[in-house]
Amino acid sequence: MSDPCLPGPAVDTSVAVRTLCDFTARQGDLDLRFTPAPSALEGMLGHVAVRARRGAGYQSEITLEGQYRNLRVRGRADGYDPERKQLEEIKTHRGDLERMPANQRQLHWAQARVYGWLLCQKLGLQEIRIALVYFDILTRKETVLLELHSAPVLQQMFEDQCQRFLYWAQQEQRHRLARDAALLSLRFPHGEFRAGQRLLAEAVYKTAVGGRTLLAQAPTGIGKTIGTVFPMLKAMPGQGLDKLFCLSAKTSGRALTLAALQQVKQLAQVEPSEKPGQGPQAAQGQQVVALLPLRVLELVARDKACEHPDKACHGESCVLARGFYDRLPAARRDAAAASANLDQQTLRAIALSHQVCPYYLGQEMARWSDVVVGDYNYFFDQSAMLHAMTVNADWRVAVLVDEAHNLVERARKMYSAELDPGSLYLARRDAAPPVKKALARVARQWSALTCAAEADYVVCKLPEKLLLALQQAVSVIIDLMGEQPDALSADMQRFYFDALHFTRLGETFDEHSMFDLTRQAGARNADRSVICIRNLVPAPFLRARMQAAHASVLFSATLSPWRYYADLLGLPGDTIWIDVPPAFRPEQLTVRIVSDVSTRYADREASLEPIVGLIGEQFSRAPGNYLAFFSSFDYLQKALALLRTRHPAIPVWEQSRQMDEAARSAFLSRFEAGGRGLGFAVLGGVFAEGVDLPGTRLVGAFIATLGLPQVNPVNQQVCARMETRFGAGLGYDYTYFFPGLQKVVQAAGRVIRSETDRGVLYLVDDRYARRDARALFPQWWQPRVMRMADLPDDETR
Repeated sequence: MSDPCLPGPAVDTSVAVRTLCDFTARQGDLDLRFTPAPSALEGMLGHVAVRARRGAGYQSEITLEGQYRNLRVRGRADGYDPERKQLEEIKTHRGDLERMPANQRQLHWAQARVYGWLLCQKLGLQEIRIALVYFDILTRKETVLLELHSAPVLQQMFEDQCQRFLYWAQQEQRHRLARDAALLSLRFPHGEFRAGQRLLAEAVYKTAVGGRTLLAQAPTGIGKTIGTVFPMLKAMPGQGLDKLFCLSAKTSGRALTLAALQQVKQLAQVEPSEKPGQGPQAAQGQQVVALLPLRVLELVARDKACEHPDKACHGESCVLARGFYDRLPAARRDAAAASANLDQQTLRAIALSHQVCPYYLGQEMARWSDVVVGDYNYFFDQSAMLHAMTVNADWRVAVLVDEAHNLVERARKMYSAELDPGSLYLARRDAAPPVKKALARVARQWSALTCAAEADYVVCKLPEKLLLALQQAVSVIIDLMGEQPDALSADMQRFYFDALHFTRLGETFDEHSMFDLTRQAGARNADRSVICIRNLVPAPFLRARMQAAHASVLFSATLSPWRYYADLLGLPGDTIWIDVPPAFRPEQLTVRIVSDVSTRYADREASLEPIVGLIGEQFSRAPGNYLAFFSSFDYLQKALALLRTRHPAIPVWEQSRQMDEAARSAFLSRFEAGGRGLGFAVLGGVFAEGVDLPGTRLVGAFIATLGLPQVNPVNQQVCARMETRFGAGLGYDYTYFFPGLQKVVQAAGRVIRSETDRGVLYLVDDRYARRDARALFPQWWQPRVMRMADLPDDETR
């Protein structure tokens, strides 16, 4: 029977005690003042220590459950003493207990009281003592807070919480049913699939149904975004998927995904409501637009979402943290009811209308959204929020990874750590005596390592003594923060987080990473060397992330050879690989390989004249907008200076180091439709991928480099490790050749963006003529190898 207080028919719902209380019991301020929390292992050992102090009849980990209307509540109580009729909720902590935020204490009491009622119900008790047991992992001291409650009082508390949660839970169940029903009848928003797009969509759908992983190389122009999002949405009802995570490396990629999802949501349905006296012609053109009930959330970085970057995240400092949990329910309700995507601006408007923090409202809405659009780090990083939520809530999720060729380098950075001597110096400068002593030990071990180095760059075993000194320093800093959290300077906190990350990676150190030291020439002290745990193969870390997803699809225009990505990303052995045919015709792009010019470092000076001559000839023959890519800013500047001398009439503009958003926009705005000019850029930089210049905004490109990473001691070590791990001959390919050619193909992809575009591409280096290089080109290219003297006078775009 339906509950008259709830909308629609009743739906059975199950919830964990922690989730119930987290939703209903938090009150007051958002308080993120840094207080060191015990690690998961320390917390577990603390529980064991408390239980060991109890008597023989003490019961641990008691499974409990109860029912309120259509809501089943389940959980495990930490402990129960039958003789004293005392239920215990055990919490571990560090330092001064008085510094615990009030909302955290309220949450602990709420959990304990729910367990108290469930135990009374199970054992038929009329009253029970409830104890919050706080165990300090440093002092081993217990602080016990007690309450005595009758069973009816606890029952009323339990039912009040359930009632508040149940209304929301029933609403969410109905949203899920409506969402799934709509997705089952969802139609492709563009009517017909493009060439290649159907093949991609079918592969994605089958991957979702089979619970597999797909690696899809799909060329520009077929509509990869909608071609992956649509079939995954269609698969959600049948596969019981709770969430879809759409991950990208750049803001532009997220914007494309959000636009595609908004298109999918806007389903136009024609209702020919013919009235008496009117024929069917009168109803033509009348449309009723029904929005797909799909909640789409964009997650953005904290520094981009923060309204008050000069304030700390607690109620005494920031107005948006003050009373956050009191105003959160109304903000959450409005966000859930929004018909538009919860992109950065929409979520910000809702948050500010309720005077809550947009960033933390976004984190809350990740629990209640159907599709979450965000950066790679939200799922793949060491402390990834979406991965943690997936595991803790036992969600069934699918993951789409856009521009997946970027994931290799991004993941390597996620699982690498570097310590700079400057951060140690700043941390020591004003440190309290115990911390200063611990940091002095770090400095001594660091100096000893630096002195022992036989060269200015060395790779060696992980230094256990230095790692131990860092671990001890981290522990001392944590102890100090527990007692005097305000005593830590910004420099100390910065060093603490860097050292903590370093030590955690040290604990998982294996053949997938290497430890290296880079010393200033001739230096012998710690203040002249940088130490690094450098991840080379992120596969062992990413594998667990992939396994947490029901299905994963990684797609990009440049994923060749597929074995390279499978090896480095840790993809399952049964991963599906497809190479989607292009939407473009070979005659749309004239590809010329200039085989008698070398852009190797030793030959760069000699290469400038022929490259500038080639650019000038092509521009005079077919004026328009072009991009010229070089391997470095130094190379770019030399070519630009010579071009200005030889061809002063050609309008030019250039990429500079550390361009901000405004400068980037200004660079791209020069590429006007029908315009004439030349933009100079660095291969692998911000203008080499993710840039869309269709039609006559761009008619050609010159790539005067093979894009190979720099040959230096670090990359040579990486090369040797790749050779050992993956086999003879693959060291060079995995370190230099494959990453270089991937950047070239990405940059070349800026020229042809649609079926009507036409353009020209010059690949300037003799190595492009080699068979192994040409094997990595897109299938639809038909490159022609030529010498500078052979370039035809009638060359056209």
